[in-house]
Amino acid sequence: MAVVQATTKDINLLARLLRAEAEGEGQLGELLVGNVGINRVRADCSDFVGIRTIPQMIFQPHAFEAVLYGYFYQRARALEKRLSRKVVNGFRHWPAKYSLWYFRPQGDCPQQWYGQPLVGRFKLHCFYEPTSETCANIYRL
Repeated sequence: MAVVQATTKDINLLARLLRAEAEGEGQLGELLVGNVGINRVRADCSDFVGIRTIPQMIFQPHAFEAVLYGYFYQRARALEKRLSRKVVNGFRHWPAKYSLWYFRPQGDCPQQWYGQPLVGRFKLHCFYEPTSETCANIYRL
């Protein structure tokens, strides 16, 4: 059962985002990026108040470098469409299970990203969860 509503067009948009943001991180890396995106749609807190759809999440200003710099504009492939459906249907995995942010630094992961604590790293991406004070409902999803 889907945890957010998604049309075929939404699945294709999310698939393009997964490919653009994490293609080199393998399928699990792409799923983790998808977790963060779906968490943003569901969280209704912090920078994501009022974000209710996949297109709103993807095209939120300055949210994803891939959208800003053009990597996002590759076609959606079958693999990423399958992974997109999986996260839309509720797949969640640490370190992105409750994360609302990820970052790909040149070196070590900063212990905080915009005031949010580091929860883990997967390959090149560092993942950050909100505190219960800034977004308690993320832990109820």
